[in-house]
Amino acid sequence: MTQEIKIRIAEEEDAGSMIEFNQAMALETEAKRLEPEKIKEGVEAVFSDERKGFYVVAENEEERIIGGLMITYEWSDWRNGWFWWIQSVYVLPEARGEGIYSRLYEFVKEKALSEGGVCGFRLYVDLENKHAQKVYESVGMFASNYLIFGEEFE
Repeated sequence: MTQEIKIRIAEEEDAGSMIEFNQAMALETEAKRLEPEKIKEGVEAVFSDERKGFYVVAENEEERIIGGLMITYEWSDWRNGWFWWIQSVYVLPEARGEGIYSRLYEFVKEKALSEGGVCGFRLYVDLENKHAQKVYESVGMFASNYLIFGEEFE
């Protein structure tokens, strides 16, 4: 029997789950340990400043958060609209394979369409993460013609 999953906009009291998910994802995907205070402040900043974005979470029947993602914004002058960047995607290992990301994506897509002014979604994924690429393709996303370049400052 499939359990009932609720998708909703995250609230400030969900910050602990988002912090844990970010730490787990960084360790799992990049073998990187995030500085606890820095990630805590980073997550809390999203909740305190809506211009930074918002989180969406998936809850199981026991009201346990089992997955989530963050949306941030990029203005496109070419399209006179907003791209929503899907970031910090994480689903607990025991909940994977149950369509949690698909449900999160549908929720975000419905929100974008109802708000208007959103011209598309973008996300980045590690070139080696073939499983995630297949999941993203399964919801209608595709690999773009762009490579991402960057420089980070500590």
